[in-house]
Amino acid sequence: MKYELLQALRKWGWKTTDVGCGGLADQTATPLAFDQQTGTLTVEASVDYPDFAQRVAQAVAGGEYHLGLLVCGSGIGMSIAANKVRGVRAALCGDIYSAAMSRAHNDANVLCIGGRVVGPEMGREILKAFLEGSFAGGRHQRRVDKISALEEA
Repeated sequence: MKYELLQALRKWGWKTTDVGCGGLADQTATPLAFDQQTGTLTVEASVDYPDFAQRVAQAVAGGEYHLGLLVCGSGIGMSIAANKVRGVRAALCGDIYSAAMSRAHNDANVLCIGGRVVGPEMGREILKAFLEGSFAGGRHQRRVDKISALEEA
C-alpha cells in the first residue's frame, strides 16, 4: 500500500519523503523482498511501527512537513502512536468521507491507512480526499482547540 500511495502522490505532483521501512531515511536497513510472480513487495523482518509513526509525527509537529501519511496493517497502531506527539491530529481513515471530514472538521495533519483493510484503489481515493480537504474553521476551531488543551492536561 505504501508504494501504491507514494506512486500516486508523485503522479499528482506532490513532493514526498519516505521515512518508513525500506525508505531512503530508514536507519534500520530493513531488507525488502519482491516476489516477481505475485508482484508483491514485503518486508523480510518485523519492524516496530511506533518508531516510524514517531518519525512522521515529529516531522509534521515540528513543521518540517505540512502533512504526513502512515501505513501499517490496520492503521490502528500508527494512529495511536502518532497521536501521542503534541500537535499531531492523526486520523485513521478507511473511507473517503472520513478522510474529507478529518481535514474539514478536525484539521487532521496525519493520515493513517490500514494496508490490510483497504485496497489500493480505495487507498488512493482516501488519500486524494485527505489532500484535497481543508480545515473549515468556525465552530470546528473551538473543538480543535479543546483537543489541543487535552494535550496540555
